[in-house]
Amino acid sequence: MRTSERGRGPVRLAGVGRRYGPRGPWVLRGVDLELPEGRLVRATGANGTGKSTLLRLVAGVDAPAEGRITGRPARTAYVPERFPAALPFTALAHLVHLGRLQGLRTGEARARAGEWLERFGAGAYAGTALAELSKGGAQKVAVAQALLAAPGLLVLDEAWTGLDEGARAELDRAVRERVAAGCTVLFVDHDPRRLAGEAGVTLRLEHGGVHALPPRPGDGAGPDPAPRPAAPRPARVPAPAPAAVPVPASMRIVASGGRALPDVLPGGAARVSPADGGGVVFRVGGGDSDELLRLLLAASWHVHRVEPEPAPAPAREPA
Repeated sequence: MRTSERGRGPVRLAGVGRRYGPRGPWVLRGVDLELPEGRLVRATGANGTGKSTLLRLVAGVDAPAEGRITGRPARTAYVPERFPAALPFTALAHLVHLGRLQGLRTGEARARAGEWLERFGAGAYAGTALAELSKGGAQKVAVAQALLAAPGLLVLDEAWTGLDEGARAELDRAVRERVAAGCTVLFVDHDPRRLAGEAGVTLRLEHGGVHALPPRPGDGAGPDPAPRPAAPRPARVPAPAPAAVPVPASMRIVASGGRALPDVLPGGAARVSPADGGGVVFRVGGGDSDELLRLLLAASWHVHRVEPEPAPAPAREPA
């Protein structure tokens, strides 16, 4: 899957600032950056300097409080540090559904989902419910969903955390493939050895600002960097594709906290009542539940549970 993105142009940040709340302290301010296409970009800095905030801004998960971001491609993928696995789908059904949201046909989405699960060593878990996966298994689904539709911009926030050694190497390989295809890849990782010497651009965050460090020899800053030769992958026997899992007609999502939401929610979702013990109950069609979940998580809501809408009790006949 080497879909070309060349000719798209850079992603530009002009005077970008971000703070949480109208009077909150500025996390980032006055950020002027250009993220060139077909380059690997590493963001560095101490804890609390705004690395995750920068990644969410570039990915479009958060909007800047000031300034502009332009050049973001239509297919942009983001892997957060924590993947919400408490969703009522199997791994394969979840990936197929997200693939369709990204414009893939059902058959193509199913084929790509199966391929990425196999590549990350999770093919045997295609029919497993997301809520039953281990942390590492859920993280494999998270990176698979980001790579599913060959994004032109890939943003990875500690995406290697929780993966086993083989899956980490596979994600390294996938990143190199996307860069070679013209994708811009922006990433943060706590391991300084991660893709060491391969970044075409290295960013340093400190004191609310971001600046690019001068390139060093071997940093992959040439005009057309070539990926490292891929190590041969062991052959895997594909797991049989599980039967499609029916999506419930209506879902209930219980969540709390977070920032303000738009007046119109995905799929015409509605806030129906306060939840027992706190939080808000949202009712949404089963086909739109993933989109609503992504909106809630992007707005920093805490999702307590996701469940099918209970069927109404049958009416009693008069005695």
